[in-house]
Amino acid sequence: MRRTTPSMPARLSASAFALFAQQGIDGVNLDQIAAHAGVTKGSLYWHFRSKHDLVKAACAHYYRTYQRRINEEITHLTDPAERLEHTLEVAVRTCLLDEANRVFTMEIFTLSVHDAEIRRGWQQFYDSVRAFYIGLVKAATLAGALRVGDPEQAVNLMLAAMEGIKLRALFEPDICSPAEEARVREGLRDILGLPPHHPAPLRARRPSRKSAIPIPAGMA
Repeated sequence: MRRTTPSMPARLSASAFALFAQQGIDGVNLDQIAAHAGVTKGSLYWHFRSKHDLVKAACAHYYRTYQRRINEEITHLTDPAERLEHTLEVAVRTCLLDEANRVFTMEIFTLSVHDAEIRRGWQQFYDSVRAFYIGLVKAATLAGALRVGDPEQAVNLMLAAMEGIKLRALFEPDICSPAEEARVREGLRDILGLPPHHPAPLRARRPSRKSAIPIPAGMA
């Protein structure tokens, strides 16, 4: 029996993500993905049967990376408002300044219009992110850090605004700057009912038992 390398699917998924973000899904073939990952095309086919399978794997790579980035940022925090603020900072940085993530999600949105399987995967990811934000907003509200009448509606509006920002960046790339990032973040904070941001001194990290954003089954 042929032996496989446990990390190979992850390498191929990361390479597919990188190339899809750079050249678009239609502009990349399996030979390019194999070359980027440093493997033969035969090795690629050992793990993935088709380009469509690699698109799904690239999506899962994006989902895992985003969720783990958020979890790493807030795992040391116990204050509900700080957890919400740090999550928002990472999310804005990802959707505005991280070009690969921003472009890749636009590619997936386009593909999802006619691909029900890709659309279901994105919906699963989106629902997990949405539920996580709602939990953060409710926790911060209970702690008295913000006042919002309808946490679910506030989160819906905030996420919709964030996707609109990605689309705007497609036509106005000049907005992808640290200065604009701060403006966007303040606007999203306002939607969620957070007070204006005033930078505070950095704190030492402490372990936290607070819940982390879940990674949907099949994407871990």
